[in-house]
Amino acid sequence: MKVAVVGATGMVGEVMLKVLAERNFPITELIPVASEKSVGKEIEFKGNKYKVVGMQTAVDMKADIAVFSAGGDTSKEWAPKFAAAGTTVIDNSSAWRMDPTKKLVVPEINASILTKDDKIIANPNCSTIQMVMALAPLHKKYDIKRIIVSTYQSITGTGVKAVRQLENEYAGIQGEMAYKYPIHRNAIPQCDVFEENGYTKEEMKLVRETQKILEDKTIAVTATAVRVPVVGGHSEAVNVEFENDFEVSEVRSILHNTPGITVQDNIDTFTYPMPLYAEGKNDVFVGRIRRDESQPNTLNMWIVADNLRKGAATNAVQIAEYLVENKLV
Repeated sequence: MKVAVVGATGMVGEVMLKVLAERNFPITELIPVASEKSVGKEIEFKGNKYKVVGMQTAVDMKADIAVFSAGGDTSKEWAPKFAAAGTTVIDNSSAWRMDPTKKLVVPEINASILTKDDKIIANPNCSTIQMVMALAPLHKKYDIKRIIVSTYQSITGTGVKAVRQLENEYAGIQGEMAYKYPIHRNAIPQCDVFEENGYTKEEMKLVRETQKILEDKTIAVTATAVRVPVVGGHSEAVNVEFENDFEVSEVRSILHNTPGITVQDNIDTFTYPMPLYAEGKNDVFVGRIRRDESQPNTLNMWIVADNLRKGAATNAVQIAEYLVENKLV
């Protein structure tokens, strides 16, 4: 199995290599790929050193799978070239997510829609992945009518520049700014750029991607996405209204029995999910599960996940695992 990691020197790319190693993905040849300025650099994988190659070289090497974490513009330009060479691309950018000809996949929910013909597969947005992981099994049982979500998103979602900004501000050093405002001791109610409707792209991703993954455009979704000075992962306060009523104990049981979900929900012992403890883990953590007493058939939940893992790298590797296990590459 020849595997290319495109964007291997970036923040998500580095986590991708870690996850591939941890999960013992069956790689016979690793091809680390990055922009021209990184070509020739060495990266380490499972105790061996590999030289970073450029995009065209990687295309010519005809990998079985290429996992992209190099931004939307790079993906738009290069994913079709890899696909034309026979490589199956799993793309972590927003480039292909809403393309009606491309599948948007969270393996635990909808990997079964994949076929050998899918040469470009989209990895959903990090905040969408963790939310639908918790909502998909509940949608099956109770039928979701409306979702209201507020996110508290880690600076790692912006990248290395944002991490440096927080570290500089924490240390009282003037430096390059990833955001328009200080992030230390602050909360910025803007993730990504604004669209014409006054919502940010991140907020609209939560709307559109959720409907696509759950295959239900009737689900009403509204979102507010906020950047907070946190490193470990994204947190979400989710209010979900169902068509059918539920028992909170049954909701807990369904979530407890869902692969990839860890329920942390005991107020007697102050047990609930927090990004500090989600960092470095692949599961999605759900807690503060309680009925919304202001209206019928409505539930509140607190959902936390490491956005670089299940929100990005782990989900992409799980897609690759499904392709290999089902002989789709």
